[in-house]
Order: sequence, then structure tokens, then C-alpha cells
Amino acid sequence: MAKSIFDVSGKVVLISGSSQGLGLAIARGLGEAGATVVLNGRDERKLQEAVSQLRARGLSAQGFAFDVTDAARLAKLVADIETQVGPIDVLLNCAGIIRRAALEQMEEAQWREVLDTDLTGVFLLSREVVKGMIRRKRGKIVNICSLMSEVGRNTTGAYAAAKGGLKMLTRAMAVEWARHNIQVNGIGPGYFLTEMTRKLAEDPKFDAWIKSRTPAGRWGDPSELVGAAIFLASAASDFVNGQIIYVDGGILAAL
Repeated sequence: MAKSIFDVSGKVVLISGSSQGLGLAIARGLGEAGATVVLNGRDERKLQEAVSQLRARGLSAQGFAFDVTDAARLAKLVADIETQVGPIDVLLNCAGIIRRAALEQMEEAQWREVLDTDLTGVFLLSREVVKGMIRRKRGKIVNICSLMSEVGRNTTGAYAAAKGGLKMLTRAMAVEWARHNIQVNGIGPGYFLTEMTRKLAEDPKFDAWIKSRTPAGRWGDPSELVGAAIFLASAASDFVNGQIIYVDGGILAAL
């Protein structure tokens, strides 16, 4: 029984921003658990490399290149995915960017770029995917939030604003769509070693600060997000709605 409620085999899972980093690690984990994973990214070459990597492992993977902020194309793209692969059972919104600058020096274009991708893009893609879920009376949406849904750091104001907004968007989605048997939750990663954070980890001072600040005493490995993703994508979370699960090595629990 315990195995069956966590079973995601045969589910079609669309993962935005999954050609690299945390999104790709989650896609790999869900694929290894038996899901058909639909990868997404803006760079066609990088996306197809990621798809090939998963297929080489014997996993069921497809790739669709698009920008989550391209509202005019999303309806057709979602329809194409459901026609070519199957109805989307689970949407994981992983696409995100960060632009580092002090708020008083940040250009408006930078601010809008981060908000458009990390917050508005989640709304736009979810709005299209959820229509099919509402018709089918079932579905799971998982938004990748952040520690910065709760706390801020210097030079990350736009990112913190977007991820704080995403926490509340997650709850608003949960409230509106629960009556259709759709669960919407979030995962809040702490500091994980990815392409995006590699330079930070190579800075001895910052690396030491992260390890001292994290009760677990280390950076996270992207594969350590897979368990939370499987839980929120499976029947095990059918009565879990509007929650953010922080996978952070204990940072938010510590002073």
C-alpha cells in the first residue's frame, strides 16, 4: 500500500526550466520513478541534449522548447504536448532566473525580466495547463519556490519579490482549484550545487558561510529534491494543498 500511494508510473509530467540544474535533476528522478517526463527550456540544443541524456538511461522523455513568458504561444504548445504525449497529470514550474544587483541600482528591465519569468511565467503556463486538469477533475501543480519566499539577501531583491509572490500565488491557486480535485503546492530549495550556484560555491568565503549557516553543514545535491517532488506528484499528497515544503538542510529552522 505504501508503495502504491507514491506511485507516479505512467503519469505525464511537464517540467518547465528542466534542461539543466534543479529542473533536470527532478525530471531524472521522476523518470526513474516511472513517469513520462516532458522537458522544457528556451535553448533547443541544450534541451535536446538533456532529453538524450535521460533517454540514454532508458527513461521516457520528450522535449518542447518554449519561453514560459510567451503568453501568445502557450495555449497551442500545451495542446501540442497533450496531443503528442498525453494529458498532463502533473505540472512542475521550475523555470527561473536571477539577476543580482542592489535595488537602488537595478534597472527596471532587469526587475521585470525576473518577475516575468519567475512569477508571471508560472501564472501563464499554469493557466493553460490547468484547463485540461479542470476538465479531467484531477491534477497536481508543483511550484519551485525558494528560501527567498521567506527571507531576503543583499542583491537578490527582485528574486525575493518574485519567489515571495510565488508562495502566495501557490496558495491562491490551491484555494481556487481544490474544488476540481487539483492540488497545488510548492517546494522551497535551500542552497544546492548547480550550474547557477557553482561560482558562489567556488568562493571560499561564501562557501564557508553557507556551510556554517546550514545546520546540515553542506550544500544540497539536486537529487535530494526528488523525494519531495514525488510526494507532491503522487496520490500520497491528495489532501495536501497550498503548502510549501522547504528542502534546505535546516536553514529556516535556525537563527
